Amino acid sequence: MEKTMLAAVLHDFDDLRLDHVPLPQVRSHDDVIVRIKSCGFCATDYKAIKGIRRNVTFPAILGHEPSGIVAEVGPGVRHFQPGDHVIVQPSGYCGYCPHCRVGNTHYCQHAFTTGGDGPEDVWPGAFAEYMLTKECCLFHKPAGVSFHAAAITEPLSGAWKGLIQYSQMQPGDDVVIIGVGGIGLLCMLVAKAAGAGRLIAVDSSEYALDNARALGATGTVNPARQDAKEAVYALIPDGPDLVVEAAGPIAAVKLMTDLRRRGTKWNVFGITTHETFELDGGLTHFLEGRMDASFGTTPLAMAKAIRLMETGLVDTEKIISHRIPLEKIHEAVEIMASPERNKIVVNVLDAT
Repeated sequence: MEKTMLAAVLHDFDDLRLDHVPLPQVRSHDDVIVRIKSCGFCATDYKAIKGIRRNVTFPAILGHEPSGIVAEVGPGVRHFQPGDHVIVQPSGYCGYCPHCRVGNTHYCQHAFTTGGDGPEDVWPGAFAEYMLTKECCLFHKPAGVSFHAAAITEPLSGAWKGLIQYSQMQPGDDVVIIGVGGIGLLCMLVAKAAGAGRLIAVDSSEYALDNARALGATGTVNPARQDAKEAVYALIPDGPDLVVEAAGPIAAVKLMTDLRRRGTKWNVFGITTHETFELDGGLTHFLEGRMDASFGTTPLAMAKAIRLMETGLVDTEKIISHRIPLEKIHEAVEIMASPERNKIVVNVLDAT
């Protein structure tokens, strides 16, 4: 009899079912099967379930922020063995195409993703008891980092990549984060660890702003209750050195461009929908700022995120608001629709 496992399978938009599906099998020399302990619930997972994003092939097993234990390895795997505690990067890469050769593995011409989106080649994800991946996607989990915290590595790595590698934030920079949900709070924690001067959180949710204050924001602004630009400049009279849009709506991008002064760096980080905004060409020219954007992750960013957690510079446990068993994943979907939540972690197995 074929062995099966429990998985949350998306059969169609708004049709998520708990099914028993065949266990994944090692198919290639560098394959690894991971027994999932925890998996972060990303907004892109929610958008797929609800049909807000349509690039989904059914049936699909979502979940691309996992931590777990190596269960089985292919004959060519050299650096991991069954029983190892691991963190999984969702984006797989070939290592040989021109993009991979220069370190941009998230541009890989032969990329695959486990439970996420972006590449055409999508493998079953981690809202399941087991998941198939490749050795190149694995990182050893530090002993002092819980499986719950480790499941936040991928979004933390994205925050590091956007703020530090791309926007080149410097110690003492005055930083504004627009949108302080899960990913915005991670951006804030990275900025704080990197020595931000004044750290301003902007959000229309008082729940989110309360969390931001608790985690180190030096000032908060609610654009639903006050003129956001006036409020930011009251807190930072000379204007921000860096503005990060981590919210998603086009209104947040427009606010970001409005907050610029000469030399401001700005990062289009949160928006993934194809919407437009206008720039005054001459003003943009003479402001002489720099626009960056960042998506996905790389082995470098993952390694840096793990170092941040291992050394205690960033505690990702602090942004987890809900821990939901896989068997109750429909509750997680409902909570994702609520404004009063931060990061949800789906606990496939006991993940202390």
